[in-house]
Amino acid sequence: MNAIAQLLGRSGLLKHDLDYHLLRAAMVIIFAWFGYDKWFESEIRGLLPIITHGPFIFWTIPVLGIRGTAIFLGASEWTFGTLLLLGFWNKKAGMLGALGSTFTFIATFTVLPFVPDAWDAGAGGFPAMTINSAFLLKDLVLLAVSVYLLKQDVQRVLARADATV
Repeated sequence: MNAIAQLLGRSGLLKHDLDYHLLRAAMVIIFAWFGYDKWFESEIRGLLPIITHGPFIFWTIPVLGIRGTAIFLGASEWTFGTLLLLGFWNKKAGMLGALGSTFTFIATFTVLPFVPDAWDAGAGGFPAMTINSAFLLKDLVLLAVSVYLLKQDVQRVLARADATV
């Protein structure tokens, strides 16, 4: 294992913020793709059980309707994805994108305890997941990535501010 660690250390693959840039790029792609899907009413109809049970997003359907919710969520995801993309060059924009991303995945992950049919009754219920809970579980990783990017961007913004003082 030491030889593998030394080889990887010498390769340069794990230096120069590669993880930070890969995670940022992945989040840009995710927001672009998920945001695209949200512009379609059929996507929102499929997400109705999740949206209507979310402690932070339940209000969107009654207030905005299905089409309005689709536009709101699609525009939000494209906005956060664009800010994350701009974060490659402008850390303040990246920080705003990561903050929006963090709130997005807090809002979606907190739905997990409330979503109907989340646990497979035929397998004994919790912790046996159905597709509904499995779909939301990915948001835990996306939340962790969002917090990581937020931390990195805040540190870089503050470091730049300290350097100019």
